[in-house]
Amino acid sequence: VIPPPVIHIESYSEDSISFSLKMTTNIKVSGYVVNIYWTFDTHRQEKRTLVIEGEKSIQKVANLTAHTPYEISAWAKTELGDSPLSFVHVVTSGTRPVSPSLKAKAINQTAVECSWTGPRNVVYGIFYATSFLELYRSPHNSTTSAHNATVLVQRDEQYLFLV
Repeated sequence: VIPPPVIHIESYSEDSISFSLKMTTNIKVSGYVVNIYWTFDTHRQEKRTLVIEGEKSIQKVANLTAHTPYEISAWAKTELGDSPLSFVHVVTSGTRPVSPSLKAKAINQTAVECSWTGPRNVVYGIFYATSFLELYRSPHNSTTSAHNATVLVQRDEQYLFLV
């Protein structure tokens, strides 16, 4: 039986998490697959996937959001197959940024000008879809460090926007 890997949180800050991965077995490990999940504004679950080569590993994941719960899951790739998943949870330190205030205005049949307020020098995600279900599961999206963006949409549709 292949055991799950051990995920140990080494440290965390407002915008990063450092963790180590190891196996408690003599089975040869070729690498790990790590998923980092977090929920954005209760509507959208985000995920970042890391593919890590080698047996032992210390990783640092940066560009995270302050005071946000993260779930880290990992499994090992071994000579006998993939291990079961293991999970850890951690909340980054600091104060979570205030949600931006979004305004969306149709420019024409296929373009919407989105503008919002919020801090400078951060990256904003713009998510949009024609239903709440689509907004949660598979929205259209883009990122920018500006405080506005023009989004191209299909004509004769109503859209929901989230920044």
